[in-house]
Amino acid sequence: MEERKTSLAKRDALFLSLAGVFLTALVLGNVIGTTKFVTLFSIHLPDWLKSLTPSLVRNEDIYIMSIPVGLIAYPITFLATDLISELFGRKKAQLVVWIGFGMNVFMLFLMSVGHWLPNTGGVSGGIQLFEGVYEFMVGNTIASMIAYLTAQTVDVRLFHFWKNLTGGKHLWLRNNASTMFSQLVDSTAILTILYLAGNLGDNVNSVATLIILIINSYLFKFFFALFDTPLFYLGVRFLKHYDEDPSGHSLYESE
Repeated sequence: MEERKTSLAKRDALFLSLAGVFLTALVLGNVIGTTKFVTLFSIHLPDWLKSLTPSLVRNEDIYIMSIPVGLIAYPITFLATDLISELFGRKKAQLVVWIGFGMNVFMLFLMSVGHWLPNTGGVSGGIQLFEGVYEFMVGNTIASMIAYLTAQTVDVRLFHFWKNLTGGKHLWLRNNASTMFSQLVDSTAILTILYLAGNLGDNVNSVATLIILIINSYLFKFFFALFDTPLFYLGVRFLKHYDEDPSGHSLYESE
């Protein structure tokens, strides 16, 4: 009896930890959002590669991988929900998605209260910084909530679609097939909404430029999805004693 209570307590701690990682990455990504675009790398394209690279995504013979700084944290949310889906089932993964949505609304409410209350002159140490972050955060959070809820729901449902189709086998397939498609949905939705709301930089003034940002954002997420596959395998293997999959599939059958 005591051993069972210990096991349940550990399983609860694991679920709360994964949910905590998910919520932290989600909220952080929305707060910093598009306040800054960062260059991950730039490469000089040789002639043979330049001819294969659309002019839309390069500047002459230079390709720059530029993404919103908030995007760096966001792929971690998909890894967290995939682990929750695998270890705790679709309902709990979907629950975390809805909790994340609620936390964004709560964060927006608290920031708005701080914005509405009058400033104490001569005391505030960074009023311009606060107002600048708030201005960006409102648009980012609203756009992100719409895109996030859509993409994460797609991710959870596709994950379990592939899991049921393969009888619980081929972990890599459901991890990548769900994440890669849902992240395309997310990148397209959030950047399009921000573009239409005028919440991107002055240089983003055409659909062509918007497409470049979407492609760069998706490429980053695409390669992160490939990178997180071994992390996903390590996670489910290391956490195998916490398996609580209500779908009835054995996670640890040989594939």
